[in-house]
Amino acid sequence: MYSRSSEPVRFERDCAVVLVPQGEEVTLPAGSIGYITQALGGSYTVFVEGNLFRVAGKDADAIGKEPLAPLELAAGASDEAVEQLVWKQLRTCFDPEIPINVVDLGLVYEANVRMRDDGQREVEVKMTLTAPACGMGDILVDDVRSKLELIPTVAEADVELVFDPPWNRSMMSEAARLETGML
Repeated sequence: MYSRSSEPVRFERDCAVVLVPQGEEVTLPAGSIGYITQALGGSYTVFVEGNLFRVAGKDADAIGKEPLAPLELAAGASDEAVEQLVWKQLRTCFDPEIPINVVDLGLVYEANVRMRDDGQREVEVKMTLTAPACGMGDILVDDVRSKLELIPTVAEADVELVFDPPWNRSMMSEAARLETGML
């Protein structure tokens, strides 16, 4: 789901949001009015009173939207099937300012699935940011972690932020470079 429109929105309840790009958590009160500027991967970027805020998917109801449906995985699914779902979930994680997922931006260096002794799985991800001082870094890492932990059989997602090698635009997919005009 992606929107570049300026759909009007009214907060139906108090809602914890993240100020973009600072990454600071604040609460917008019920009755706040603004516009959805980006709707990607189940989260929303809204413009309210001159500021951008990120609304997490779990709080979609606060702006009159439906939260994402739970993920499904066949019983007895292989590690390969889980790994495919991991990469699918990673593609639902977006920087609130850039309409491109973290995989196509080239921010995910690796994602490994490991079976634990208790039959549950653990996912280990190494990722970076477009800039080391990005105020949204913790928010992106948390988004990746929480979306991976929605996968059935995944008990834990360990997301490590690394800066070696440093990110550069050549790490972006061709489609991402085309979308941003960075060909």
